[in-house]
Amino acid sequence: MKYTLKSILERHHLSDEASSIIEKENLLPLGLLNRLHSNYPKSSGIMESSERMFDTKDHYSGLKGFREIIEVLNKHGINIGFIQERELFILVYRFLATKFVLNAINWQNFENDSLFQLVFPQPGMIHPHTVQVYNEAKSEEARQTLIKDYIRKNTNPHDGKQQLNKPWFENEEGELVILEGSQHKYPQCQLIFDQTTQSCFSFCTYCFRHAQVRGDEDMFNQLDIKPVHDYLKKHKEVTDMLLTGGDAGYMPYERLRDYALPLIEDSELIHIKSLRIGSRALSYQPEMFLTKDYNRILELFKTLTDHGVQVVWMSHFSTPREVLNPATIAAIRRLRLYGAVVKSQSPMMNHISLFTDDNDKVDIDRSAQNWIDLGNVFAMLSVGFHSIYCARPTGEHHYFTVPLSEINKVFSKVYRSLPSINRPSRYITMTSSAGKTSILGTVEINGQKAFALKFNESRNMKWMDQVFLTKYDEYENTVENLIPFEGEKHFYEDELIQIENDKLEALLKRMKE
Repeated sequence: MKYTLKSILERHHLSDEASSIIEKENLLPLGLLNRLHSNYPKSSGIMESSERMFDTKDHYSGLKGFREIIEVLNKHGINIGFIQERELFILVYRFLATKFVLNAINWQNFENDSLFQLVFPQPGMIHPHTVQVYNEAKSEEARQTLIKDYIRKNTNPHDGKQQLNKPWFENEEGELVILEGSQHKYPQCQLIFDQTTQSCFSFCTYCFRHAQVRGDEDMFNQLDIKPVHDYLKKHKEVTDMLLTGGDAGYMPYERLRDYALPLIEDSELIHIKSLRIGSRALSYQPEMFLTKDYNRILELFKTLTDHGVQVVWMSHFSTPREVLNPATIAAIRRLRLYGAVVKSQSPMMNHISLFTDDNDKVDIDRSAQNWIDLGNVFAMLSVGFHSIYCARPTGEHHYFTVPLSEINKVFSKVYRSLPSINRPSRYITMTSSAGKTSILGTVEINGQKAFALKFNESRNMKWMDQVFLTKYDEYENTVENLIPFEGEKHFYEDELIQIENDKLEALLKRMKE
């Protein structure tokens, strides 16, 4: 079948502005599109041509937006069912979807569409007993009380004791300054949750930072930029500034400029070597990159890279389907054209990028193939495969996770199947207060099976030098709950408690002064 760039752009309803930029900058060479589509036809949306049901709004938000979507679907004869249960999830968390991702879903087979699972609440996410109690509530007041109690007791929005990661310092006047919208847990990297990045383009159902997008009172929220730079000047061990959220792609040009330009204009910040931007815009709003309005940000990236600051667009792809469409491919290539490095890190989530069979057993081959294909797609687009991680014990963890023993089997097949240059840069990882723990695999000692683990980030970076063992467990899904292979404690536990206590005591003592 012969096709032209013009026919592809028209088929995907890309704007005249986006089409002009794509043609002028050669962002969609036909040879590349043909190679991607020919290798992964089942995942590819490159040659699709389907009815666009969602074109009247850019975003559909909250219960109102969800109900608008349902109305559109019903008009087209599509009934997704379980409406009350899905709406309960929205009341506990939030809901937001772009018209781009809504039009990218295969509505003729939505039950098996990963994007549908990624954005839409699903039956079974919230425990059945809670759903039953909610449905049987006699009043709206009772329902609201249940929602608040559920949020308080079950959603665990700050897993890994994140509140302990807030940095603080004394300014020139000797005053205590706490960076309320920042985390500094590992020496080299400081996270910034700016006030402009508290929303997203669409909300992932498994979001582990739902305190941010939900607007909890204890959310991280950085109002002022100057204290961030003042803190960095005092901490020369920091090499990476990581803008996150929510979605850092939401940050407007002026705000991004005010964070970034001092890195190359102030000699006291010369130790900062990378600016990372954590965003899922490439999945949810790729047309954003294909506008003249975005040129200012792209030129800022080029200025930074010309001054030796690496700009890393840290994307969040879980399936080849998210990548294999003309808008996302063009957006990736445009970022790279202006000097940004594009990488991806994402979680291995049941129902989305990890799959079970009819007997609720993990389908190792199908699950691994999703990630093998994704790794090879990354290679064809020069996207760095940074890492895969396990579902964190927050939100509806029970729905998205499977036993670590099964996750290890899937990841092992992914790792041995990809060529070395296309593999994730780390073993599969799970985050806790202690750090990011990688599952290296299994080992047998004196007839007993064990997990071999190693930190790739930790509160004490020297812990990274030591491999440690835990008893093998076929059913456990959280690294923190694994039992030491020998002895009663892991080698780091006593020191971890001391570090956590010292951090809290030092801050409380300074606040009393």
